[in-house]
Amino acid sequence: MVYVSVRTTYLHDRVAPVSNRVCEVVNGQPLQVLEHAKRFLRVQTDKNEMGWIEERAVIDEQTYDGFVQLGKLHKDDPVAATATLRDDLAMHLLPGRETPRFYLLAGNAKVQLLARASALKNPAEALATNLIPKIEKPGQPGKSAPPASPKTAAEPKTAAAPNPAAAAEAPEPPLMEDWWLARDAQGRVGWLLASRLDVDVPDEIGQYAEDKRIVGAWVLTKVTDADSDTPDHQVPEYLTVLDPLKAGLPFDYDEVRVFTWSIKHHRYETGFRLHPIKGYLPVRVFTQNTPKGNLPAFSIQIAGNNDVRTDAATGITRPVTPRTINYDMLDTQVKRIGPDMAPLPVVHEAGEIPAGKKPAAKKH
Repeated sequence: MVYVSVRTTYLHDRVAPVSNRVCEVVNGQPLQVLEHAKRFLRVQTDKNEMGWIEERAVIDEQTYDGFVQLGKLHKDDPVAATATLRDDLAMHLLPGRETPRFYLLAGNAKVQLLARASALKNPAEALATNLIPKIEKPGQPGKSAPPASPKTAAEPKTAAAPNPAAAAEAPEPPLMEDWWLARDAQGRVGWLLASRLDVDVPDEIGQYAEDKRIVGAWVLTKVTDADSDTPDHQVPEYLTVLDPLKAGLPFDYDEVRVFTWSIKHHRYETGFRLHPIKGYLPVRVFTQNTPKGNLPAFSIQIAGNNDVRTDAATGITRPVTPRTINYDMLDTQVKRIGPDMAPLPVVHEAGEIPAGKKPAAKKH
């Protein structure tokens, strides 16, 4: 069996410059292989329609089984964020433009994001760069200069002529791209190129990203503001995590920020900020039972030390020794809670900002 991996194509009655269309087949449709030819397959549909199709328009049974297993493995994974596709986009079996692709999702489709990873943008180019022999530079071990002649030693030293080989710069590191492991409305799972989708962020806080990218946004709680124009005058307060707009980072985000609503000023304000950190998805939002009642709370995951592990197949990076850090919120005050109360490995541990501080709008 093979499966159609393009949006639509036709089966033809012969492999020739001039041929007749037998029928149309669509993405995901199974086809039984009857005969092989160079770059073409003769196949049969479930309606007994037979014709020829290009091999590049289908995936084989082994690849199809890989997508099925990927869906089963991640069917219950927690959702890190949701996103909208900018245009038609194919799901890949692994991160990378040259990896097998199958399911084709339509533009504006909604997907659930499960995990982030990085992959080389141009693997072949990176490989070629790494194969360039290293240039020996003067003064390296085993490359001693020949002894100077008496005449040369007696002459005053002059500036040496530039050596183009010695001045050659080391090749720049290869370009990386971020990918998201995503699940669509039908439960199908695959990798999507991050630059071709937009994480769903409420418009009212998206303008405060401050030259960063909001990786995820979650409603912590809602407050009542009689002067607001939101449904039932209930205004959501948000937890967000952000990254520095750079691909290939060994963490998912470097900042946590809570936007609270000022009933007095009728605007969003920054109630809590924690940065820079090395945070990892998923982020969990829950309710904490306290002596002061049930409070909105959230947890983040960071590395317990500098040791991280990157999966060779997927490119997913995770801490070897993860720590879970919890916070709850009373009114507009965010406070750290146990059980882990050890100091955080950040430049400044507490990110509380005085209540009433308005977040800076994004510069245009």
